[in-house]
Amino acid sequence: MKDLRKLNVKKINLYEIKSYFNISEYGKLYEMVCFLVDKNIIKPVKAKGRNGMKPALFNEYHVIKEEIDYSKYIEEIHYSLNPSINTSYYLKNMDKYIKDRKYILMLSKFLDNDKEQLNIEISKNERSFQIWNEEKFLAEGGGERLLKNLGFDISFLTMYETSEPLAYYSINKNVPQNILIVENKDTFYSIRKYMIEGEENLIFGKKISTVIYGSGKKIYKSFGDFRMCGEPYFFNKDNKFLYFGDLDYEGIGIYEGIYELFKDNVEIELFKEAYIFMIEKYEKNFIELPSSKEGQNRNIKDIFLNNFCKIHRNKISDILVSGKYIPQEIINIKDIMENCNAV
Repeated sequence: MKDLRKLNVKKINLYEIKSYFNISEYGKLYEMVCFLVDKNIIKPVKAKGRNGMKPALFNEYHVIKEEIDYSKYIEEIHYSLNPSINTSYYLKNMDKYIKDRKYILMLSKFLDNDKEQLNIEISKNERSFQIWNEEKFLAEGGGERLLKNLGFDISFLTMYETSEPLAYYSINKNVPQNILIVENKDTFYSIRKYMIEGEENLIFGKKISTVIYGSGKKIYKSFGDFRMCGEPYFFNKDNKFLYFGDLDYEGIGIYEGIYELFKDNVEIELFKEAYIFMIEKYEKNFIELPSSKEGQNRNIKDIFLNNFCKIHRNKISDILVSGKYIPQEIINIKDIMENCNAV
């Protein structure tokens, strides 16, 4: 017979009971309700009164939560889990212990038998698979919540985060050199194509030896990882990094964010010449600018704007305040080729 408690409701009326058990005759309904009351599955809500039928039934019933015997699980928590596991949370929340039990036991087994594996730092997904046989459990499957419930800081798993590798193109490994980070993929491809096919590596008057695809906000993490494992010539102390992105709140915020994150280790300047060309092209061609994307964080500082003279600062501010923006795709490979020496 179907279990009424699986409906996961606190109250149920006669019509719902009738529908749940597919009952058509009142006599059968009466027998079913009496059976459920006798089995302590439901009890009447007396305040709702009776239905006026003979024999009478109450109109509504409380669904009684099934009592679960947790004794074997409590014993397991006390005597079977690795002693380094803090069990206080799950002893107070036994229903959650049953739900998470599989993963708790797997962690306990790992700590019992393979804890020395933590002496070697590996990636987050690798550690997740090593312990739980699920590479995404820590990232997406509730693993961090589980660790917190068990009293562990995630750092105890001695693992490192990974990110998508940076896409870049270099025409040489000379140092010092200018390295350009661009926010969007199309602009990266256009600049790379120009550098591959052209005889010059001048872009708006700047000699660029390497171009990096920043991929929006992903640059924060990927650039940090890149600093640890990139080729040595990238981080020669005399190199100069330039940033170029959309002329909108988000693009400005990305530059200011990466500037603040890495200013103590790497010189990251704004590719001011490219932004000025964007503005001049928009003005010269009377281009109708698109509206800014909704939901952008408008809390920018003065780091970006302070790179420009007062005239250009005002023009940029006017564009932003008007709710418009200039995507860096306003610049195409033809613009780059025809203005390589422009300053």
